[in-house]
Amino acid sequence: MNPLSSTDTLPADLGNALLVGRVWLEGSHPGPALVTVNNGQVIDITAYGPTMADLLERDDLQAVVQRAEGPNLGSVEALLENSQLPQPQAPYLLAPCDVQAVKACGVTFAVSLLERVIEEQAGGDPARAVELRNDLQALIGTDLSKIAPGSEEAMSLKKALQARGGWSQYMEVGIGPDAEVFTKAQPLSSVGFGTPVGLHPSSQWNNPEPEIVLAVDSRGQVRGATLGNDVNLRDVEGRSALLLGKAKDNNASCSIGPFIRLFDDHFDIDSVRNCQVSLRIEGEDDDFLLQGESDMREISRDPLDLVSQTIGDHHQYPDGCMLFLGTMFSPIQDRDGEGQGFTHHLGDRVTIATPALGALVNRVGRSDQLPPWTYGIRELMRHLARR
Repeated sequence: MNPLSSTDTLPADLGNALLVGRVWLEGSHPGPALVTVNNGQVIDITAYGPTMADLLERDDLQAVVQRAEGPNLGSVEALLENSQLPQPQAPYLLAPCDVQAVKACGVTFAVSLLERVIEEQAGGDPARAVELRNDLQALIGTDLSKIAPGSEEAMSLKKALQARGGWSQYMEVGIGPDAEVFTKAQPLSSVGFGTPVGLHPSSQWNNPEPEIVLAVDSRGQVRGATLGNDVNLRDVEGRSALLLGKAKDNNASCSIGPFIRLFDDHFDIDSVRNCQVSLRIEGEDDDFLLQGESDMREISRDPLDLVSQTIGDHHQYPDGCMLFLGTMFSPIQDRDGEGQGFTHHLGDRVTIATPALGALVNRVGRSDQLPPWTYGIRELMRHLARR
């Protein structure tokens, strides 16, 4: 599996794309820097930050990125190559967010809703998934993607399923009035393009979740979008929804990148609404290949509705937030035996891509064997004070 180039990794219309990101620099004061890409060159724009949260608050954000004034850190090709080495060499890509809260919405697609219910009823046992999938489809007897969450039709279905013993807490957030919004990761803990993602060592049934991630400022305005991998432990969450934190927030279990593409005349919220996000999983030890797509046109709640349920008068994020929008793709292709469904092997390469945003690539490791997260907010503050 060869490293990916800028043609494979950056937006298809790169000449029209306003990109911002973060890279790790060495030198007298090693640490993160804010960058943009201009004519194939990586430009340090930290002077307009100093954090990504600060940069995204600027009213002149587009003008700052278009001017791209700052030190030239080299070609974007070299940056991508450095980021995909087994031991990354500076400069290399970090997750494009820093002190923002990292939030995620679950069960925002009908297909993923059914899979969450299956996890719950299987109690973390993948062998029961096929039988439960058939039973649930027969019980529901309707196309959930056609039902607007919180509508009269949704509430009628809720009553019918409750009467038949088929209601679920996942159905509640899937077609009820309130979306599921949870904390995926801590500020500064997300990994970026090329860095391995982690699985909790206790998990035997897991998968990537390919998603679009919105970059939202403190005022609730969406300033851009990027790609994310919400690494998901199906057996852990399936045992109990109260284990969501254990299932979702582990070392290197959140990947975001490669860059945030800013909203402008060429890319906006309607572009997000029409994205098709592809997923490709390549096995290192078994030549396994899985491919699929998540079509944002199938989302059950509008992205701006999810933003308004996350941030507003009811809940403020003074440093802004990154918001995962959910996925319709839950891989169920058998890998290790008939009826076993999909689970990761160590060494898998996961590629999440859409033409407007490029591609996010990570290999799969174990959370307890990957480098621990040590660079937190206090370390960032010390770094900024030294600059």
